Amino acid sequence: MNVTIVDYKSGNISSVINSFKEVAKGKVNIEVTSDLNKIKSSDKVVLPGQGSFKSCVDALNNINGLVDTLNEFAINNKKPLLGICVGLQMFADIGYEETETKGLGWISGKVLKINNQNGKFKLPHIGWNQINIVRKSKIFQNIENYSHMYFVHSYEFIPEDKKVILATTDYSSNIVCSVEKENIFGTQFHPEKSDKIGLQIIENFIKL
Repeated sequence: MNVTIVDYKSGNISSVINSFKEVAKGKVNIEVTSDLNKIKSSDKVVLPGQGSFKSCVDALNNINGLVDTLNEFAINNKKPLLGICVGLQMFADIGYEETETKGLGWISGKVLKINNQNGKFKLPHIGWNQINIVRKSKIFQNIENYSHMYFVHSYEFIPEDKKVILATTDYSSNIVCSVEKENIFGTQFHPEKSDKIGLQIIENFIKL
């Protein structure tokens, strides 16, 4: 099986690569590439994202044909795809970080700045926070509810259809921190930085 981590030059993804390789233990081929043919022929794709919504969308668009290839992979061919952090946020129709920017439009919704309630909550939201799993999912298999995951973000994804929400975290409000729509999965937290529990999520995705 081939799992491809899309490298579109959006910040440091070495911890994502290392975590997937650690879980794969050589039994699964982990590719790190922006090569369109390799992405097309892979079984699963991981879309990481670091930095702003706009910078990540711009970086995807800078690679000719990459967005079309991802659309074909996830929407047409319905193969499993995991978005991490801004990778999840880009599923939205639109994001408002820096400037209004069009997302991939895979899951209807928007990405807005977390309401810090006049400075009561620090932004970015950095550190460990409990997640509340609101519905069953294969990617949360063997994960206890209220486990702690590692977060780094100032913006949140607000999906139109609440049925796609897998988990929330309480920070200023109930923030959506994981979604699932058919073959598309996303986590706002960083599984690659969330110790053994995060590795379990990565393993669950690989085993899908």
